[in-house]
Amino acid sequence: MENECIFCKIDQGEIPSYTIYEDDYVRAFLDITQGTKGHTLIIPKKHVKNVYETDPETINHVFSVVPKIARALRDAFNPIGLNIVNNNDEPLQSVFHFHVHLIPRYEDDGMVLKTENNYGKISTETFNSLVEKIQENL
Repeated sequence: MENECIFCKIDQGEIPSYTIYEDDYVRAFLDITQGTKGHTLIIPKKHVKNVYETDPETINHVFSVVPKIARALRDAFNPIGLNIVNNNDEPLQSVFHFHVHLIPRYEDDGMVLKTENNYGKISTETFNSLVEKIQENL
């Protein structure tokens, strides 16, 4: 456990949480901000800072429960959809313990998660250059 990590403290019971699921490797609890009704965080019990530092076994444990929790949120609240979000590094990551947000979506919920649609604006050469650069780093 990292001494100052709020999620480690939640997992150890030092800080109360609204836990909805727990096993030997993972804890899922309601996000205290409740961006939308049912907004849930899934964390590994093992402290890892972000996706860059997460080992395959740990990330497998986290993502093995994502569908189970997602279905429970769907069945409990009947949202129109669900966002699965993971932020890494500043300024996007606010707690430096790897975690996944499950954010149920509702009509007019005020949440904005979008990317620019650049379809047709990027050349084949640019795509090939991107592929090459990524593959060089695999």
